[in-house]
Amino acid sequence: MLAQSLAAGLDQFLTPLTLTLTTLGVIFGLIVGALPGLGPLMGIVLMLPFAVDMPPVAAMGFLLAIGVGGSCGGSISAILLRIPGTPLAAATLFDGYPLAQKGRAADAIGIAISASALGGLFGGLVLILAAPVLADFASNFSPPEYAMLALTGLIAIAVVSEGSLLKGLMTGCLGLLIATIGTDEFSTGFRFTFGSFEMLNGFHIVAIVVGIFAISEMAHQVQGNDLNQKSDVKIVRPGFRTLLITLRHWKNLLRSSTIGAAFGALPGVGGTISTFASYAVAKAFSKPEDGYGEGAEGGVVATESANNATVGGAMVPTMALGIPGEASSAVLIGAMLILGFFPGPALFEQRPEIVGGVFLVYLFSNISLLIVGILATPAFVWVLRLKKSYLIPIVLLLCAIGTFALQSSVFDLWVMMGFGILGLLLRNAGYPLAPLVIGVILGPLLENNLRRALLISREGYWIFLDRPVSAVLVAVNIALIAGAIYWTIRQRRERDVRATAQSEG
Repeated sequence: MLAQSLAAGLDQFLTPLTLTLTTLGVIFGLIVGALPGLGPLMGIVLMLPFAVDMPPVAAMGFLLAIGVGGSCGGSISAILLRIPGTPLAAATLFDGYPLAQKGRAADAIGIAISASALGGLFGGLVLILAAPVLADFASNFSPPEYAMLALTGLIAIAVVSEGSLLKGLMTGCLGLLIATIGTDEFSTGFRFTFGSFEMLNGFHIVAIVVGIFAISEMAHQVQGNDLNQKSDVKIVRPGFRTLLITLRHWKNLLRSSTIGAAFGALPGVGGTISTFASYAVAKAFSKPEDGYGEGAEGGVVATESANNATVGGAMVPTMALGIPGEASSAVLIGAMLILGFFPGPALFEQRPEIVGGVFLVYLFSNISLLIVGILATPAFVWVLRLKKSYLIPIVLLLCAIGTFALQSSVFDLWVMMGFGILGLLLRNAGYPLAPLVIGVILGPLLENNLRRALLISREGYWIFLDRPVSAVLVAVNIALIAGAIYWTIRQRRERDVRATAQSEG
């Protein structure tokens, strides 16, 4: 299956349009990753409306490359400004900034880019080898398994999202509710349309995603007091010799990439956790003279290789099962739906050229990252000098143009603005946004398979326990919720104990 997919995808991959868009995606991803407050998710969201009219493999190459470049770009501001462009680069602060303070800023950025590219290639190999196996295993799944799998993805994302468990589950349920708006596939009845013709097909996923992430983020940035602050950073020029420096830490590189890919494959875990875990493991294996925390090259290698390996790992359940590993994967699934195909076992059997093409563009995006990233670093550093007061109007204009261009619909613009306001309210109240979008994406999958399972069942809900895989997934879901409740109660008790000790002391 693997060889057939790669051979079939080669024609889709080796086109000037696909290669150019993938390279441009890396450049755009590095820019949005370097700018604090944006990041790979925002980059994918901004370009999503423009990608939906492209050929499928070229569009996926463009969006995936933004994710690859954006995951690395955050390290540039982390190393130069001590401000991570994204949470993914937070652990890079520990050694990247001290390394820059020692006069080796160019080396630090070069090591970060090299480690990201090599970690990304490792994640790509994991994706290529693991996804077909997982898809083959899941090819015998039926509605009960798919329903429980969708529930697992939703619960996992809600449990590990920022904020409390209850808030994560609440926003996930809100997403499920939004997914029910429109025409019921089974009864052809209208649900929550309030007599509106535009709502018969529900809300367009792109308008929801752009509103909930991009518009609310820009509104959140406006609430801050640093719109006119300008960063004073010096232009640095890393060289390709930093690749050799990175390769000297090959054990650390291999170990951290493995951790990143493994964490990425677990729905809901994400890159931030994997980078901190990789850094902790690398530090545990280091010697005192390595100087972790004081500018160690190995620290940058550990965090950045794990960071980008996570992207490939997260694509494994995304491609094989149609279950997003995190918010960026959910947006990519939305893009695949709009492009006319749904990830999962059927995709591997029916559209091998798409699967092979996606595999190849992902590998190429990491090679592009290594070359373009090092050559064009001065330009990305220059972008850090832009004021937010210049940047925000540009982002808002891109959001409006892209969303309107989807269907030439003013209604989509109102949907975008409405979800932007909803996103801002949820942010200010401390509710995570990712579970809402994943609820919207997984809602139809969960509902349709749940109803199909109940229709074919003669004993009601027992069908979910009669089948072994479905029963295991039910147990996993219960364990996820029980574990999250246990940790929440434990953390609350520890917080109360500390508060009591401080008041008595």
